[in-house]
This record gives sequence, C-alpha cells and structure tokens, in this order.
Amino acid sequence: MLKQRVLTALVLLAILLPALFYPSFVPLAAVTLVFIAAACWEWGRLNGLAQAPSLLLALVGSVLCGASWALGWIAAPLPWLWTLAGAAWVLVGGWLLARGVPLWPQVPRAARVVGGVLALWLAWLALAQARAIGVNFLLSILCLVWAADIFAYFAGRAFGRRKLAPAISPGKSWEGVWGGMAGVLALALVWAWADGRWQADVPSLYTLLARRGWLWLVPGVLFLCSMSVAGDLIESLVKRSSGAKDSSRLLPGHGGVLDRVDALLPTLPLALMISSFTPS
Repeated sequence: MLKQRVLTALVLLAILLPALFYPSFVPLAAVTLVFIAAACWEWGRLNGLAQAPSLLLALVGSVLCGASWALGWIAAPLPWLWTLAGAAWVLVGGWLLARGVPLWPQVPRAARVVGGVLALWLAWLALAQARAIGVNFLLSILCLVWAADIFAYFAGRAFGRRKLAPAISPGKSWEGVWGGMAGVLALALVWAWADGRWQADVPSLYTLLARRGWLWLVPGVLFLCSMSVAGDLIESLVKRSSGAKDSSRLLPGHGGVLDRVDALLPTLPLALMISSFTPS
C-alpha cells in the first residue's frame, strides 16, 4: 500500500508541477479539468447512480468547465459568483454537518447530484482563476489546506482527546483542529513576511489580507482553515451515508479524486471571495 501511495504521488507530481509552473494557466486548467470530470463520476457513484449516468455527470462537469473557460470567466473578476458560492458553502455546509449522516439520504437525489457538480465546477473555476492571477497566489491557498491537514494530523496524534465529529469522522479531534489553525496562522505570517522581504511579483493571499491589517489576516486565515475542515467532513459524511471507504480507486493508495480535493472544494471559492474584497 505504501509503495502504491508513493508511486501515485510521484506520478501526480510529475503531471501537476510542470502544469502549475508553466507561464500560462492553460496547462493546469486543462489537467485539472480531467480530474474534475473524474470527481463528477465519483460523485454520481457515491450518490447511487449507475455507471452510464455517472459518466454523463462527468461530461456535464467537463462542459461546465469548458463553457466558463470559453466565456472568459477565468480572467474575469467574479466577486458576485464567489460571494454566492461562499454563502452557499457556509449555510448549506453548516446545515449538513449540524444534521449529520442521517440527513443525507433524505435530501432529494437530484439536489445532491446537482449541488455536487456545481461545487466541483466552482472549485475548478476558482483554481484556474487563482492560477491566472499568479503561482504565488494559488500556492498560498493550496498550502493553507495542506498545512491545515498536516498540522491537524500531528496535533491530533499527540494531543487528541475530544472527538470533533465522531459520527462522521471518528479520527478527527478538536485538538487537531486547533493545531491545524495554529500551523496555518504561522504559515500565513511567514509567507506574508517573505512576500515583502523578496518583493514577490504577485502577492499571496496572505499578503492581500495583511494589507487590510491583522483584523483581516487572522480571522480570514482561520475561517479558511475551518472551512477546509468542513469540506473534509462533508465528504466523509457522504461516504459514510453511502457505505463507502473511499470515493473510488482511481488513485491507487490514495482512494479517489474527491478524497484528495474535498478540503479544497470550499476553500478555493472562499479564498477568491475574500481576495475580491482586498486591495491588489
């Protein structure tokens, strides 16, 4: 299992890193569009759809991404869209987590399917737009999610006592959440300082927030960290409801695409929402 996990990670890095650092956003947008299509297929399967409808869902997700690309939305400021997406994530996500696993089967399947595809499309559009803004900006968002997960894991292993959501994800603890938030805040401070020290051509998310002052930087970073946890928990809720351990086996040793991007789904649109209200 470890060998499979490492080999899969190396293959993914070999694909994603050149696309990420290419001068244009186009290669990364194209590569991640394929991943989003795969995630849409997984979403259909998790919600009880057969193979053919799930493949159709992948096509729908691809068309949504391609249409927004063709319309020039990647390069266009979309504060209204990110605000609507952010509000939906906070309100609907909070409602789902408050009601827990028993609620999910009661939601009409059509609403579940459509909501998931829209969430995946918006995450792709936010990622592509963040890359069009600049590598430094996109990496600061991605690293926030990765740091939250890493610090939460080690803090939870060392200090975890109180379960965060035992009926959804028994392994997560409140101590892990606090550790993740502390790690993300430290990352934000160091990154914002480094931006100023080396005069980054494109500001990171942390620098944009810091320009508004501490009252923007600290709550903004902690809010995004908490929403990355919410994204992870919501996918766990869906998997538990469907009786699945992983969203699929597309990524050997890692599960499925949704298992790798769940925390990014709310964080990317919310980061774009926050940055749209900060000075460039």
